[in-house]
Order: sequence, then structure tokens, then C-alpha cells
Amino acid sequence: MPDEPRSGCAINAAVEALGDRWSLIVLRDIIFGGRRHFRDLLGNSIEGIASNILSSRLKSLVAGGLLTHEDAGRGRRGTYSLTEAGIQTVPIMVALGSWGLRHRPTTPELAVRARLLEEGGPPLWEDLMDELRETHLGIPRPDPSRPRASQLLQDAYERVVATSAG
Repeated sequence: MPDEPRSGCAINAAVEALGDRWSLIVLRDIIFGGRRHFRDLLGNSIEGIASNILSSRLKSLVAGGLLTHEDAGRGRRGTYSLTEAGIQTVPIMVALGSWGLRHRPTTPELAVRARLLEEGGPPLWEDLMDELRETHLGIPRPDPSRPRASQLLQDAYERVVATSAG
């Protein structure tokens, strides 16, 4: 990923950083799935990302300033963390999910989080971003007494799964 975009257009600059589907899927899995290790991202990809593609996208996301990588040393798992720029992709992910709900086929289990984020609006997105800042950057949440956004999303997902299984 080049340091400077091909033009000064803000949309072009964003597309160059986030524009391929695998980069967005990797960010989705880190943001919403809590996956921070190569094997977790590879083994739990419902889209079936290939290891060489995952490796390439992780390197691009690190080079582009959306992730950092802590190498744990030989034989140990390195950890990927979101940067502030990566955390600030949450509203973009919500917008993509909202568009997908309206214009693409989805399943109830995999659409529930997008629907909840859309309905919760910016306050829920901010709670999620505060939680990601705590997890990835070590910045405490401003209001630790508030429910965790990730738990609200997980609970909604589990309710839909239980309903469809029962």
C-alpha cells in the first residue's frame, strides 16, 4: 500500500487503504470477532480466506497504519492490534452493513449485528470504539459501568441462533 494516495481525493485515499474485500473482512473479524492472531483469523474465516491472502492483507493493514503487529518470538503467536485509524473504521463497517441489509441477501444470524448497530446509531458505535480502544490501545473506557457493546452484539447473535435452532 503506497504511503501517498494516487490523488488528493478523500474517497480515493480511503478506497486505497480499505478497498479490497479481504482487507475489510480481516478488519471485520478483528473488530467484531475479537480475532487477533493469524491462526484465529485463518481458521475462523467463514469466507475461507487463503493463508497467503491473509498474510498479504495483514501486512498491508499494518503498513497502512490500521493495525500494529507485536511479534511474540519464535514458536509463539504474534498479536495484531487495531490502531486509532483502524478503530475509526467502525462507522464505515456499520454503513456497509446497513447497505448490505437493504441490497444483498443475508442470513438472520449474520445480519443481526448489522441491524443492531444500525438501530443503536452513533452512541452504540462510540461504545464499541471505546471498548476497542481499551482492548487494543490500553485506554480505559470512559464509563466502565456501561454495558459492553461487544456483549450486546454477541447476546443478540446468540438469541437469533437459539431461535433458529429451536
